[in-house]
Amino acid sequence: MLITLPLVALLAFYVAWNLGANDVANAMGTSVGSKAVTLKQAIIIAGVLEFTGAVLFGHEVTETLATKIANPALFAATPQIFVTGMVTVLISCGVWLQIATSRGLPVSSSHAVVGAIAGFSWVALGAGAIDWSSIGFITIGWILTPLISGAIAALFYSQIKHWILDQPNQVVQLQEWIPWLSTALLGVFGVIVLPSLTEPLTNFVIEQVGFNIPAYDIPLLTGSVAAVGLTIISWRQLKETQEVFLTSQSLIPSPHYPLSPEGAPPSPIPNPVEKIFGRFQLLSACFVAFAHGSNDVGNAIAPLAAIVYINRTGSVPTDGITIPLWILILGGAGIVGGLAVWGKKVIATIGENIIALQPSSGFCAELATATTILIASRLGLPASTSHALVGGVVGIGLVQNIKSIKFQTLKGIAAAWLITIPVSAVLSAAIFSIARILFF
Repeated sequence: MLITLPLVALLAFYVAWNLGANDVANAMGTSVGSKAVTLKQAIIIAGVLEFTGAVLFGHEVTETLATKIANPALFAATPQIFVTGMVTVLISCGVWLQIATSRGLPVSSSHAVVGAIAGFSWVALGAGAIDWSSIGFITIGWILTPLISGAIAALFYSQIKHWILDQPNQVVQLQEWIPWLSTALLGVFGVIVLPSLTEPLTNFVIEQVGFNIPAYDIPLLTGSVAAVGLTIISWRQLKETQEVFLTSQSLIPSPHYPLSPEGAPPSPIPNPVEKIFGRFQLLSACFVAFAHGSNDVGNAIAPLAAIVYINRTGSVPTDGITIPLWILILGGAGIVGGLAVWGKKVIATIGENIIALQPSSGFCAELATATTILIASRLGLPASTSHALVGGVVGIGLVQNIKSIKFQTLKGIAAAWLITIPVSAVLSAAIFSIARILFF
């Protein structure tokens, strides 16, 4: 076991690498597609926040996958079989994710891992080895994820379209809405994440200072200050952008306005409303990356965590397990590396090949995705970021114009989603069968 541990860690890193190339591209695809950030900026931003989300919140989903897909009690007498199965999970998931990424298909790594665990469990001990209730719960989550995300995105975008984008004076309307947009953006992140982030400070104030404050006071104060700060900064940026925009518009009709080599005036300064939405979208993209790191890192490191537990205790984990920090760091590092090296193709599919996105619509899709995935992470449910983001983008398309949706792209994505579970299950079952013949 000790000899194979470095090899297993390397396999987990390989899965995390492929997961980063595929799933993390989902997180930043809409921002790159709407031109809110460049590809290079997206990779840097996602790298930092994916890693942070994985290390701070990655343990919940990792526990679910390590202990609640296969029925671990049935492997209690044969932990070596369970270890072999988890190794085949890593191999089959890594291979399938790499194939999908090479074709630019945003598949679900959570589908791949759950399918692979079910595949080896069935071959090892029969259908009874699979915890079907957990599979059913997770499957319901997969179905609901795009529907919930799409509904949130459509609702939010329809309001922005009605109250801001379709109004004759967009800038004045946006000025009135900036405080509400700031509150919505930071509220989603704050309600779900801030309590955990500020818990050490709350404990310090209670234990060391002697103030017995409610648990949510510091998160509420932090979120409120952040929302006020974002509002003031956005107002100032809107005013500056509006002045630059009006100056550029007055210069364009001027006979002294410099022409481009083709003889046409250079492109004017972007619409100030969309420019501000671009700033909001940048923040929402950060939250999606953080949410993704917190949820999907478990897909890469759950098998490794289970193997390390068996190596340390000699028994199969049957309930919650403690995830060592080095495993979370390994998963986070693999995700970042995969995104940087291989992430371009899937970013293009999500950001450009479903509908044409503006920062305002991209912001709504990302906010809906972050909301859906962060809630799933807090529940320990391995939801699919690709499901949530595609659902959000389609929700926007339905509000804009159903004809704007490129259904050919969606067909390819849906097909990849559907075949991921059976492909990974069959692949895992086949590899496990070969390993059992060779080693047992």
